[in-house]
Amino acid sequence: MAASDIVVIMDFDKTIIDCDSNNWVVDVLGATHLFNQLFPTMPWNSLMIVSYANLVFIDTILKHHGLRECFSEIHTNPSFIDEEGRLRIFPLHDFSKHPHGCHHPCPPNMCKGIVIERIQASLSAMEEKKTIIYMGDGLGDFCPSSKLGDTDYMLPRKDFPVWDLICQNRSLIKAEVCEWSNGDEFEHILLHLITRIIEKNNTSQLYSDCKLQTISGAAYEAFSKTVYVPY
Repeated sequence: MAASDIVVIMDFDKTIIDCDSNNWVVDVLGATHLFNQLFPTMPWNSLMIVSYANLVFIDTILKHHGLRECFSEIHTNPSFIDEEGRLRIFPLHDFSKHPHGCHHPCPPNMCKGIVIERIQASLSAMEEKKTIIYMGDGLGDFCPSSKLGDTDYMLPRKDFPVWDLICQNRSLIKAEVCEWSNGDEFEHILLHLITRIIEKNNTSQLYSDCKLQTISGAAYEAFSKTVYVPY
């Protein structure tokens, strides 16, 4: 497994930003500095957003801070600015016709667990094992957390709703849980995990490449014969 098998999936509000679009909030959470560090690895890693916000809101903020190209996928509520300059937002899941029916605390417009399952299915189609790192803070981030496997990582924001739910239902989460509280911890933990996963994968590949091969009996006998060397 190589570095290309790391997929980082993030919530937006209160994870990348704190429900605000100004520079001060983004910088306090460490997003600008963090993504500047992650960006050189983007050809080998994938960054995605799964959010209850909307596409116009997210696109505008990311582009303003020069971060839009860091993300390969954004899963959120569709939206656009109409001819009269009004923001039009539509639910990702049309709950009036096809409710998602999730039993976790997911809002009717979007079940992040369903989104994660679709991402996992897409990754599986590539026939390569992927390690997912998921970061979130709200109640709706518990459902996707429950979809992660035992080789994945869940990074809940401490003392936020999803952290409380995970603490109360730890047995439902297979992934390794690493909590964080602020921008510095957010950056440190994420970069540390990515480095750890890459090092682990490289070590596994090294052992795979250096497996001892069985030699034939005749070859072994030839190597084992004593050779007299005159001096």
